[in-house]
Amino acid sequence: MWGEDAGGVTGKANKQLKQLQTKYMDKDEWFKQADYDMETAEFMFKGERYFYTVFMCHLSIEKALKGLIIQKNKEAPPKTHNLLYLIEIIDLELPEDMYDFVFTLNRVSVLTRYPDNLQRMLNEYNMDITEKMLGKGKELLKWLKSK
Repeated sequence: MWGEDAGGVTGKANKQLKQLQTKYMDKDEWFKQADYDMETAEFMFKGERYFYTVFMCHLSIEKALKGLIIQKNKEAPPKTHNLLYLIEIIDLELPEDMYDFVFTLNRVSVLTRYPDNLQRMLNEYNMDITEKMLGKGKELLKWLKSK
């Protein structure tokens, strides 16, 4: 009734859903956006927007991991920001220093994603700390793209 198929979805909505799923299955698009987000992190760093630099590093690594999920598992990535969970899904063995960085990035990204005390965040993410995180983020992105 009302033009619905057996699943209760109209033909037009079903077609849109398939297009959306296909879009999310484009690993190259995930990697391209991961690169763009890392470039944005660099731009934020140059503009002294340090905790946004950390946020963009997290977003870049998240997108690269989602691209790897498509590449390795041939399935759409889950809608999550948890980098450790994404690594677990593809059973990825990271060198210890990179895993430690991912663990830290995963933890601190919550502070950059949701409102917190602005002055505390400005103090915590100073130039030196953020520069190190940006460098490690770029190194990790390069490593992930080589997998």
